[in-house]
Amino acid sequence: MTQVDFYILDDKARINRYSLACRLTEKIYHQGRRVFIHTVSADEARHMERLLWTFRQGSFIPHGLLGSADATTTPVIIGSSGDAGEEQDVLINLAPEVPNFFSRFSRVAELIDREPEVKRSGRERFRFYRNRGYPMNTHNIDL
Repeated sequence: MTQVDFYILDDKARINRYSLACRLTEKIYHQGRRVFIHTVSADEARHMERLLWTFRQGSFIPHGLLGSADATTTPVIIGSSGDAGEEQDVLINLAPEVPNFFSRFSRVAELIDREPEVKRSGRERFRFYRNRGYPMNTHNIDL
């Protein structure tokens, strides 16, 4: 069964959920795992692609956009459609809704920051997973 982790940034945190997504992606990549970052739009996917190049000096995370990158050689894929390609290891969800393909992943990371709409939709996703019996953890982050 899919493990769901909520990463909740403290209201006083200096970073937002996009920066947290970069940090989490880097950590997961260094563990030898594959990551699919699900965004709400193609613009947001391109934004995440740019951030992964620049979020930390000296960091390198091989990544690309779904449909453009070779998924067999690229460990981090970013997409915004209702499709995740063949990915099934770790899903980082930046969209306000639960993606219809989430259950094929071994882990799902839901990132919540101080934005009111992000908090509201995060609570809805929390209830969705809880009501269906998915194992969940909550991590409070104060970066």
